[in-house]
Formats: sequence, structure tokens, C-alpha cells
Amino acid sequence: MGKLRVLDLFSGIGGFSLGLERTGGFETVAFCEYDKEAQACLRARCPGVPIYDDVRELTADRLRADGIFPDAIIGGFPCQDVSLAGRGEGLAGARSGLWSHFSRLVGELRPKLVGVENVAALLGRGLGRVLGDLAALGYDAEWHCIPASYAGARQLRDRVWIVAYPQCDGLQRGQNFTQAWCSQPRAEQLAGLVQPCAWPTVSGARNRRTGHGIPRGIHRNKQLGNAVVPQIPELIGRAILASTQPERVASLAPTSARGSSPGGTLPPAGAATCFVHAGEVSHA
Repeated sequence: MGKLRVLDLFSGIGGFSLGLERTGGFETVAFCEYDKEAQACLRARCPGVPIYDDVRELTADRLRADGIFPDAIIGGFPCQDVSLAGRGEGLAGARSGLWSHFSRLVGELRPKLVGVENVAALLGRGLGRVLGDLAALGYDAEWHCIPASYAGARQLRDRVWIVAYPQCDGLQRGQNFTQAWCSQPRAEQLAGLVQPCAWPTVSGARNRRTGHGIPRGIHRNKQLGNAVVPQIPELIGRAILASTQPERVASLAPTSARGSSPGGTLPPAGAATCFVHAGEVSHA
């Protein structure tokens, strides 16, 4: 089976798609990103991959006309209105409200897989809407709160990660994403990373002054601050492949149960987990 073709929305500098590509089972076929600095990074990293600049104008018809037929749609839609540092408008805000265009494209393209990322504050400021929109489109969903510290970061950087797929299709014949994730201890998960985390105590970025008077490091730090830590989607991608294309990854032996120990497979105790089926919500 070939690689899953990915449409990366709200791409930033491409951390989400980079993590998935490192699994060997995903290929990014298009980006959608508004920020010019981020676009420059994407062009440098992925020459030849088209970049659309406005999710509000992107449609299935336009993608098909350009020969783009994604199997998966992923993205971390803007968090400013959801974040605790914002005004708390949630998905009614102008920026975080762009989720509506994410869900619109899911409905138009009907991908096999949907991946969503946002700040943990989404739990109380819009998660029900996101899951409800996916359910209305006929998609079941599984979600977890997974912090960057799970992969070794020196900061918590807690995020909600949602994996959705067409109702009754599932990610599998017998094993869903969560089961695949839980079947491998954390140490084994991290050992399999293409590029293990090497987090310096002090950032290598320096805000040195440049010719036009604006420190270049400010641009870099902005993009890094908005970026997805790629090791997390890499781990998620491997669990997805384990449940859909087990021949692509090493066999995952069920050596630990969810929450069995601090060295288990899911984030620390207290992290939220939920299964959401189209038309029904049940917490686990």
C-alpha cells in the first residue's frame, strides 16, 4: 500500500507533516499557510509542494483541478481565541473560528483520516464543537492530551490531539488508534523516533540586529513558538500505521496497559482521553 497523501492546513513551518513523514507512511501533497515567513520555510524544506495561502478560499474543486487528492487532512488551527492567554472567545473568535473552514474541507474532501492539534484549553473552549462537527460529518474520533514533555521537551507544552476517521470504517480491522498507541511502552516509542529530542537548556537563537533594524531571531522564535513539536505527530503517525498498515511498522506487542505505570504509553496521570463516535459521546 502506498503512502497516505496529506493536506496540511495551518501548516506553520510544517512540524505536523514533518513528524508524519518521518514514519515513512505519509507524504505531504499540499500546504495551506498564510504567514509569509512560514511559507518561506516550507518552500525551502519541501520544494515543489504547492502552498495555498488562504484556507477560506481553498476548496475541494480547486485541489482536484490542481491534481491533489488527499487521503488525510491535518492541521493545528489558530489557538489565539482558545488559549488562556487570549480573550476567551473560543471558536466564535475570528482566528480560532477558522476551524469552520477546516471542517468544511473535511466534508468536501471526505478523507480517510483527519488529524487536529490545538492547545489544551480547547477542552473547555470548543472541543465539544470540534467533535460535534466531525460527528455531523460522519467521523468517529479519538483524542488525547499529549504534552511535548512526553517526548523529552524541557517544557510542558500540553496539546490536544484528535484523530478522526469515517464512522464504522475505523482505523482498523480489530485495533483502533488508542489500542495501537497503548500497546507499546513509552521508552520503546521514543527509541523509535527518527530524530530523538535533543533539547538545549538555552535556545541557540540569538536576536541579532539585521540591516532593516528588526532582529532576525524574532521571526525565527515566532515560528518556533507556533510550531508543532514533530516528535509527537511522529509517535501518533506510527500508532495510526500500526492500526491500519501493520506491515509498515514493527509488531507492537501489548506489553503495557493504559495508565499502568509512569513508564507506560500515555501521558502522565490526569491527561484526558476520550472516544467519540458519530452520534454518541462516551468518555473513557
